[in-house]
Amino acid sequence: MTHVVVITTTATADAAADLGRAAVTRGLAACAQLVGPIRSIYRWEGAVQDDTEHQCWLKTTLEQVEPLTAFITEHHDYDVPEVIALPVVGGSPAYLDWVSAAVR
Repeated sequence: MTHVVVITTTATADAAADLGRAAVTRGLAACAQLVGPIRSIYRWEGAVQDDTEHQCWLKTTLEQVEPLTAFITEHHDYDVPEVIALPVVGGSPAYLDWVSAAVR
C-alpha cells in the first residue's frame, strides 16, 4: 500500500469545482478530478431522493486525510456531505511521488 489516498465527495457542478480548486490551492490535495453528471439515488430525511450531482476525486496523502475531510465538511453546502477516503494500493511511482510533493 502507498501513502496516497483518494477522497471522494459529490456536489453540484459548481460546488464540486469550487471545493476541488480550493483544496488544491490550500495544498490539501495534489489534484481534483470532476466526473459527471452522475445520478445519485439515496435516502435522506425519510424519503428517497434522485438528484444529479458531480463527483470530485481528490488525490492527497494519508497525513492530509483529516485536514481535507474537515475542509470539505466545513465548506460543503450539504448538511452531511459524502467524504470517503480510499487507499491507493499501487500505481506509478513517479505519480505517487508527485502527489506527495504537491501536498503540503
